[in-house]
Amino acid sequence: MGGQMDAARLRALVDEMVVRQYQLVRHEDIPALCRALGMPAPPPRVDPQTQTDNSKHTRLKLSLEALPDAQLPTVARAVLAHRPLSASQRNRLQDLLWQDTACAVIPVRTRRELAAACCLEDHFRYSDSFMDLLTSLWVLDDDGTGGFGGPERTLAAEIARHVIRFRDWDAERLFEELGCFTAPHSRFGRFLEGLASPTTLPDEPAQRRFVAMANERLRPIGAQLEEVGEEEGYPLFELVATDQPGARRPRQVVFATRRKPDIRISSVLDGELEILDKAEHDDDVLVYDRVVGNEGLRWRDLMDWWQTKHSIHDTGQAKQTLLHRMRVSVPEEATGQDNLGNLYYDLYKDDLDERPALLPEVWLHWDHQTIGQRRDRAQHSIRMDYLMLLPG
Repeated sequence: MGGQMDAARLRALVDEMVVRQYQLVRHEDIPALCRALGMPAPPPRVDPQTQTDNSKHTRLKLSLEALPDAQLPTVARAVLAHRPLSASQRNRLQDLLWQDTACAVIPVRTRRELAAACCLEDHFRYSDSFMDLLTSLWVLDDDGTGGFGGPERTLAAEIARHVIRFRDWDAERLFEELGCFTAPHSRFGRFLEGLASPTTLPDEPAQRRFVAMANERLRPIGAQLEEVGEEEGYPLFELVATDQPGARRPRQVVFATRRKPDIRISSVLDGELEILDKAEHDDDVLVYDRVVGNEGLRWRDLMDWWQTKHSIHDTGQAKQTLLHRMRVSVPEEATGQDNLGNLYYDLYKDDLDERPALLPEVWLHWDHQTIGQRRDRAQHSIRMDYLMLLPG
């Protein structure tokens, strides 16, 4: 499972990748850079009290010092998205961010068993996509000679030669060279997901062959690549810890209901639910129907779904309408429940994106018959006041 965020190390990395790179920006660009990364506004170039110049380094440093620990992950993600980083820097930043994300623990022995059983022939048919996956997760541009070996000595070049062209490296050698056996669990897990991804392997039978091979080795340690949806018509897989309670991904979340929903199962085989009178009572029942990933259901996931659903481009308007919609679903007599929801969203209003979404009036069970008909076999507590889907 994921660990706690190391705020000190994360702050040091942001310092290294932003503050110490002050030579790359001009004075006049520093306020815009801080805004883009979600950092506090920097002090002006000229101190209004002393009339002395603040250096670019000082302005960026003071901005970072004013940043609360809770907002460090948001800034770090923005750094990953917008700043030029080496693969080594990127990985160090990702590994710290991923520490706070639940993941399946895959011991070295299982990793070696996977490598020994892995046949990458299917992947070689899509060599560009395969190399893109490796480049996105591993350090391939460090030749270990301080840059004197030339581009032909990089790991990327070695893989192109020995794995793609001549194929005299097997998967075990490739995994060893990449660092798979010593990588953090979160990175290795993402590598497995990437090898099963339609982006890397746009061939469903080949995807399923790889997943079957991997799951045979993962099952004994309480993990598996689980099909969680589709992407461009191909199955999409995520690595899950099957020995954890409630490890199955929610396929849809019915919440914020202002009435009892009129539900039927439209496909028994797929477990697809349908709200029959949704068109007549628009938004009386909300159904979050996207895949819930390893990081759980965060506020930014819920916001993106809401904005897409209603074509709302203004983030402030979307936030206001979604919060209002969730609040009106709470029964008028449930003042304690209403206070809890208001308090949660008020406490974290300035730092909501990565917080777990607090969903009101969530349906847990469904029975088309009444309690009177079921009697002692009736399901109770069919819905709950609030639900959070946390990492893992």
